[in-house]
Amino acid sequence: MQVDAGLKFFVFVIICVLAGILGAGAGAATGSSFAAVIVWCFGFLAAWLASSAIRMVAQWQRAIVLSFGKFAGIRGPGLFLITPLVQTVSSVIDLRTITSTFKAEQTITADTVPVDVDAVLFWRVTDPEKAALEVAAYDQAVGWAAQTALRDVIGRSTLADILSGRERIDAVLREIIDQRTAPWGVRVESVEIRDVKIPAALQDAMSRQAQAERERQARIILGESETQIAAKFMEAAAMYETSPTALHLRAMNMLYEGMKDKGSLIIVPSSALETMNLGVMNFASLKGQSDAQSLPNQGANTGQPTTPPPAAASAPAPSLPSANPLPPAFPGFGV
Repeated sequence: MQVDAGLKFFVFVIICVLAGILGAGAGAATGSSFAAVIVWCFGFLAAWLASSAIRMVAQWQRAIVLSFGKFAGIRGPGLFLITPLVQTVSSVIDLRTITSTFKAEQTITADTVPVDVDAVLFWRVTDPEKAALEVAAYDQAVGWAAQTALRDVIGRSTLADILSGRERIDAVLREIIDQRTAPWGVRVESVEIRDVKIPAALQDAMSRQAQAERERQARIILGESETQIAAKFMEAAAMYETSPTALHLRAMNMLYEGMKDKGSLIIVPSSALETMNLGVMNFASLKGQSDAQSLPNQGANTGQPTTPPPAAASAPAPSLPSANPLPPAFPGFGV
């Protein structure tokens, strides 16, 4: 209860001073000190009654007034008067939103896991009369109701629900606590779970499980990438199957790319050269056939007989003896 003690003391002193002045005047007028004492006694009693009748509460408070032990009403905010010796202020109710912390230690979940849960409760008094008359200490009662509700909800929930469904658990807790505290004139605004502590061994196991799940996802992504790469390789193989020359050129290009930075020596198989020469020879044969077909057409257009060009005389080139004969090469490889 908030009472302005300074104001009460000021009223008491003022009345006592006035009583003293009146008592002195009465004693001087009657010539008897007994009259002055009587005035002073009545003045002191009036000062005490006046200071006892003054009460004051803040804007966010309400005073519960009892008359001979019965509920007489709610007073406040600000200054108000009560009847001394008849009325009393039993309690002052705070109407602001109050924050209360509560916890449940070593509470077993539905899947038999011991957890420690810390939560915070936001509540306020909406009916000061019920809060004063229906429960002895409404603030302590709200705290105990919140703690028992938290233990009840944890016992009916699994660890996964507590860790991932905090919003749902907050809503359930708010509804349960609000139902229990409504008869006391209390309204629960919100409930929030601050922290959930689990055993260290279980925490390590959950960490390993999460790591294994991430590795599984990485392997799945890698497998999908390998599948796409294999599909592209199959398309390239189909293209190289129709063109052996392109395949060998690609192989030589890969060899060149691999040795140009390291200065390595490449040994090219003779089969690769023969295949490439075969491709060149096929191209030359096709070119010669196209030229032979074009000559008769030219003779027919000009009216002159066409004679094929004389073949160039080819003589075998003389072979020079090697001063340092080399040993025979490996079969299938050219030197």
